[in-house]
Amino acid sequence: MKMFKPLVDYKNKTFIQNIVLKIHSACDRMIIVTGYRANEVEENVNELNLHSKIEFIFNPDYEKGMFTSLQKGISEVKTCDWILYHFVDQPGLQENFYPDLIKQTDSDYNWIQPVNKEQKGHPILLSKELIPLVLNAPINSNLRDISQNPKVKKKYWDCNYEEIFQDIDTDQDYRNL
Repeated sequence: MKMFKPLVDYKNKTFIQNIVLKIHSACDRMIIVTGYRANEVEENVNELNLHSKIEFIFNPDYEKGMFTSLQKGISEVKTCDWILYHFVDQPGLQENFYPDLIKQTDSDYNWIQPVNKEQKGHPILLSKELIPLVLNAPINSNLRDISQNPKVKKKYWDCNYEEIFQDIDTDQDYRNL
């Protein structure tokens, strides 16, 4: 894609603004991990005037991959019971998706993932139990590696939200959105 995803327009807002507006009522605290063009992202989100709930954390290692951003964000939420790990290229999830997902939390599991037609999607809820596992993993790890650890107890939530597969990586993906 030839555009900077967080600031791409979708329904008269940017991707990041769409996501923040939809999840702000479902989450007590939002941490947005920035890297490339961090100031532009912060300015754009700050236009929403939701300052009391949002914290920006700069990841100096953002060029080393997405997992470093997950680690940076998780290092700031050690007191949270659950973490909603969300990608910036999923602006089309419906607002009611988030409370529906959060209702799936269950103390028997530490990983909650939406599924539609037997395919796994995103975003994912991670329990605080998994924080050390993520923080102690090598920076070249990914969520797939973490998910294979025997300490991960997964719950798959069968849902009707096809937007869990959104992955806007190309101009064609954007036109389809």
